[in-house]
Amino acid sequence: MTTESTKSEKQKMLDGDLYHPSDPQLVEEKARARKLTRAFNETPESKLKKREEIIKSLFGSTGNNLYMESNFHCDYGYNIHIGENFYANYDCVILDGGTITIGDNCMLAPGVHIYTAGHPMDPTERSTGIEYTKPVVIGDNVWIGGRSVINPGVTVGNNVVIASGSVVTKDIPDNAVVAGVPTKVIKYIKF
Repeated sequence: MTTESTKSEKQKMLDGDLYHPSDPQLVEEKARARKLTRAFNETPESKLKKREEIIKSLFGSTGNNLYMESNFHCDYGYNIHIGENFYANYDCVILDGGTITIGDNCMLAPGVHIYTAGHPMDPTERSTGIEYTKPVVIGDNVWIGGRSVINPGVTVGNNVVIASGSVVTKDIPDNAVVAGVPTKVIKYIKF
């Protein structure tokens, strides 16, 4: 059994424990992700297959059908898992120190940000540079409006619509339409 003191910084990151992002292995893995995102962002849209190959080599897992606009940025890539029929519009940022799971038929409008990283509240502890992660889960058939932010540890249910400019700080139930800072349910979708 691995104890806290024998875990690598990467394992601590994946487990949601406090870790040092300046660890050489993590720095190297971030450099790989930056190289791949730069290649993706610089590859013309006319080279659709090449763009898909780059994203599929970057992400932990994907469905067959996906499309992403440039510019896209992430921390590691391998902690991002997306389902079928995924679309991300311009300027998407996914900070994936922790796992991010996105279901089928999801759309991200321009400027959507998804974060898993957090920092200690205590300023002395925070000044050491340590951080932690909390996973994000987004269900099937979710539409996230432009410039919305999904914060660490949030689970978004199925069939959810998140209005533009929203800041999601808590879990969202299935079939909800949410808006605001922080988000609140404004109605439920009836089928």
